[in-house]
Amino acid sequence: MTARILVVDDIPANVRLLEVRLLAEYFEVLTANNGPDAIETCENGKVDVVLLDVMMPGMDGFEVCKRLKSDPATSHIPIVMVTALDQVSDRVRGLEAGADDFLTKPVNDLQLMTRVKSLVRLKSLTDELRLRASTTRNIGIEELLSRDFANEDVRPRVLLIDERRSSVERIQKMLRNIADLDVATEPNAGFFQAAETPYECVLISTAFADFDALRLCSQLRSLDRTRFLPIMLLADEGEEGRILRGLELGINDYLIRPIDQHELTARLRTQVRRKRYNDQLRASVAQTIEMAVIDGLTGLHNRRYLDSHLQTLFDRAVARRRPLSVMITDLDRFKSINDTHGHDGGDDVLREFARRLRKNVRGIDLACRFGGEEFVVVMPDTDGEVAEKVAERIRAEIAQAPFAIGSDGKMIEVTVSVGVSSLLRGADSVAALMKRADLALYEAKSGGRNRVVAKAA
Repeated sequence: MTARILVVDDIPANVRLLEVRLLAEYFEVLTANNGPDAIETCENGKVDVVLLDVMMPGMDGFEVCKRLKSDPATSHIPIVMVTALDQVSDRVRGLEAGADDFLTKPVNDLQLMTRVKSLVRLKSLTDELRLRASTTRNIGIEELLSRDFANEDVRPRVLLIDERRSSVERIQKMLRNIADLDVATEPNAGFFQAAETPYECVLISTAFADFDALRLCSQLRSLDRTRFLPIMLLADEGEEGRILRGLELGINDYLIRPIDQHELTARLRTQVRRKRYNDQLRASVAQTIEMAVIDGLTGLHNRRYLDSHLQTLFDRAVARRRPLSVMITDLDRFKSINDTHGHDGGDDVLREFARRLRKNVRGIDLACRFGGEEFVVVMPDTDGEVAEKVAERIRAEIAQAPFAIGSDGKMIEVTVSVGVSSLLRGADSVAALMKRADLALYEAKSGGRNRVVAKAA
């Protein structure tokens, strides 16, 4: 696992020590000896994780962290504060500034590498989501990246898996006004509860009498529904080995008992904020994909999707020696509808036509808006005779009932012309199939409109 790590410390010996350790693990290392240089490096270069000293002259680590996390361009970069400060109040201050974790000097090699590798994995996921969402500025990606999810009003739903009643009661008291907390006292029940409920974080105790908590963590990471669910381990003093193994398995964070309420709250908010950020990126990606293949006005697939999918349907029909038919429809005198009733009226007609079209084709049929007032329906396993009957049914459906347009529901008459073509055995192609349907449509239009014409059907 390779990544670019930025080491920030005003003491050269400290920088060199971390640099040597990271280089030995084949990480690429960048360095900075003050806050402004660190911020500039993050803004200008690809940085995967920042190891940030707290006590620096001028701008301390808390301020550097706060500035990086408040900038949408750098807020997704994981920050580990490396400090001699070991008070809970210092950790809480750093977490509230946006830090993802702490390492206490002198830094343990195993803790350093395990934590860095864990955060690099997290950063690679976020980078992939950001890359896929980079074209979605028109649907608000910039606003998304600048949101502060920690301060949103919605309380996170959290699951605690812990069999000790006293421990459960303490956590419940700590999170009473912070989160909606559910409790599972049995590990297997907790696993199914986590899989079936949309939690934003799960807290897992290591103090089970007859069950290995790390096995539960591993099971949650192996299940698709919980693969990205933040996991925080609640461990006892002396369980450093178990914690490190947990980090290797994919847990996101941990707390050592006795648990401080402020630190628990700050770390939970960090995990929830990151999860909501990545969830929004995933939603943005899904919306982008949908926008790429769906016509926004009618809800049908668009021409881009038709161009990519029709060839697949054609090849499948040829390989299986099955029939395939295509119809192209065109709303008659649509320009006059726009001229008379405005584009809003025209849009109403297109939406209603798409609704009626969808109602009269099968689920396996591919209905697309081809462009303007033209629509295409691809009908697998349908020969020309049946396709012509379907086209006639659609034509009659459009002609027999007026269309309501405008806020006043004014009714207007609409008709449609349809051209149909079917797959020819032997030398045929998608282009030839579409050409025959287009010629049939032209014949229907020139022959008086409001009719169906089939070519080689």
